[in-house]
Amino acid sequence: MRLIILAFTLAAFTIQPGSHDPLTLVRTIELPGVDGRIDHLAVDSSTQRLYVAALGNNTVEVLDLNAGTHLRSLSGFHEPQGIAVAADSRSVAVANGQGDGVQLVSAEDYQPRAAVRLGDDADNVRYDGEAKRLYVGFGGGALAAIDPAGGKVLGQVKLAGHPESFQLARGGTQVFVNVPTANHIAVIDRASMKVTATWPVVTARSNYPMALDEANHRLFVGCRRPAKVLVFDTTSGKELASFDIVGDTDDLFYDSARKRLYISGGEGYIDVVQDEGGNKLTRLARVATASGARTSLFVADQSRLYLAVPHRGSQKAEIRIYQAQ
Repeated sequence: MRLIILAFTLAAFTIQPGSHDPLTLVRTIELPGVDGRIDHLAVDSSTQRLYVAALGNNTVEVLDLNAGTHLRSLSGFHEPQGIAVAADSRSVAVANGQGDGVQLVSAEDYQPRAAVRLGDDADNVRYDGEAKRLYVGFGGGALAAIDPAGGKVLGQVKLAGHPESFQLARGGTQVFVNVPTANHIAVIDRASMKVTATWPVVTARSNYPMALDEANHRLFVGCRRPAKVLVFDTTSGKELASFDIVGDTDDLFYDSARKRLYISGGEGYIDVVQDEGGNKLTRLARVATASGARTSLFVADQSRLYLAVPHRGSQKAEIRIYQAQ
């Protein structure tokens, strides 16, 4: 009888990844010597390098994804928050929460190239490959367009508060920006660098992460109070649906190939939500992670989700790599 009970207990707590798991953990890469909060991530597909903004450590960590190893730690940053690879100029743009705004370093030898002064609290960064421009949210409320090759500011647009996540439309010139202190989403025309609309965020507050499903004219907005995703129609700006999610979310991504959302939260889970059509979204899985692991990056052409896990207690700082099935 004891043998039977023991076998049942082990089976109940041993997770065997299978073909039906939407996310399978395939590799973990330690971040040696990294303490404090970890913010956003970026990938350089041409070199298979992953860049990690280790905000609390004042470093950018470089990982070799082919070898599955930590390559080096880059210093000289001041609370690095957002990060993006400008592939055409072979630059890595790092947005600092304190100090000189955005620092540009070489994606080849990691040497400094330029510093673009914007003011404090430079945060999220996006790269428009067609226009060869970087966009950076910063300060008490602004979005800047930057030429990464020359390290020059090309234009700015004022916002009603500090911008959090924003997304660039590929089929047009729109930028959708979360402005949580104003309880709205700002819509910017990046050709004229002007705000063309604001959409109120009413059902929940603290709208931080965002994902764009451009083909179906939908914007997914992650909120923390309460923990929900709100779905907006990008044609009308109206809210279409909402659903509950993991707490303390800071990143979410729409996987158009599998019609899924991946939502990482500091509560210690990744929510996998299936898009069943007709704005019906159902939680497919809740993957246990670690406390504080709220930032992540989904790379569609790899079908992989990279999750940043901070050092807390016995938990070492690391990047966990999940394969989408």
